[in-house]
This record gives sequence, C-alpha cells and structure tokens, in this order.
Amino acid sequence: MSAEFPESDWGRFKEVHQRLLERYCGGVLQELAAVSLGSDGTAHERYLRAYKLIHKRNEEMAHAFDDLRRSTADMQLVIMRRLGLLTDEDLSGFSEQTQMRVRTIASL
Repeated sequence: MSAEFPESDWGRFKEVHQRLLERYCGGVLQELAAVSLGSDGTAHERYLRAYKLIHKRNEEMAHAFDDLRRSTADMQLVIMRRLGLLTDEDLSGFSEQTQMRVRTIASL
C-alpha cells in the first residue's frame, strides 16, 4: 500500500506524527486524571481502572506511533484518523492521493 507514499508526504508525516503523539498523550493524561481523581469506587478500584486504561492506550499508541517508517506511514495515518487524532486540517497538508487513501481506508 505505501510503495507510492510520496517523499513530500513523508516529510509532512514526520511533522504531524510528533504533534499527534503529543495530542494523544495529552488526551490519555486527561482520561487518567479523571479516573484516578474520581470518586467512583475505592482507591484500589480506581488504581485498577487506571492501570487498565494505561495498558489499553499504550497498545493503541504503539500501533499508531511506533516503528516510524515510510512503508507504514499511510497505515499509521489511518490508525490516527480512526483514533480521532488526525483532523481534516491535519490531513489537508498531504497529497490528494494520500488524503483519498487515508479517508477511504479509515471509513471501512
């Protein structure tokens, strides 16, 4: 799928990658604060929910952001899109070809 990932998109991807990683981590930290500082359940129950949340979000983060390679960039963009991180504005900086591919696959 990524054999045709344009060089200009690769440069753009590396920029977007870092910004979206920060966006993702910020969202996870907000979720974690809500879980850990909430009043639902005991401290131990909140701890367990926080632990499960971190584990789940870490797996998502690995799929979306680890192994930064040109050959997997378009699939990572799809994952970022499905996670609600890659906005239309973010995507608009990529070539029409990449935008169309990401939108099509993300909508499946």
